[in-house]
Amino acid sequence: MEVGLIVLFWYGVLHAFGADHIVAIINFSLGKSKTKTFLITFAFAIGHGLMLFIFAKVLQEFTSIDSYLGYGDIISSSVIIAMGIYLIYLVNAKKIILDKHMHEGKEHIHLSFAKNHTHKKTDTKSAFIIGSLMGIGGVRGMLITLGVINSQSVDFTMVMAFVLGVSLVFICFGFIINYINENVLNSTKNIKRVFTTAGIVSILVGTNMILG
Repeated sequence: MEVGLIVLFWYGVLHAFGADHIVAIINFSLGKSKTKTFLITFAFAIGHGLMLFIFAKVLQEFTSIDSYLGYGDIISSSVIIAMGIYLIYLVNAKKIILDKHMHEGKEHIHLSFAKNHTHKKTDTKSAFIIGSLMGIGGVRGMLITLGVINSQSVDFTMVMAFVLGVSLVFICFGFIINYINENVLNSTKNIKRVFTTAGIVSILVGTNMILG
């Protein structure tokens, strides 16, 4: 069983390096505080891992699953494209507000997507939901991995092994996003460039997934 957990952990690490996952994390974490950035990455990883395992287990009961896996890929790709379109909309509709103010004698830069300066907790929930939806698209790889370790039952330790693998990559990448948030997103010009670029890349990645 220990070997199986190691296999699932490394599958989670490799799985997290997928372009669609990195793009999703970027889209959700841009303009967020350090704490929220890491909460978002972890919530995405948990939702992704749980949903992927659930669907993998359900689809194991079918003898022919290609059509179901195809739908999963379409859902995952559509989510990425929708996120890209939304980012570009935020830029063009001037919904991204740069707010500079002082906290304990230090300048604090905050990005918000509403007129009122608020700290909402919906981002973490949304990341969990999006991670869950995108988990459907990774079922094929999970089925192969479960076949390799010859396991017919999914328990909590197996789920956590995969989630830890995904989280390790996401958290490391979170440091990069946090650097961009603190050192690049400090002017309206940079904000437009970064968000527009992220939106375009997101659309291209999602489109490539569907066509591929």
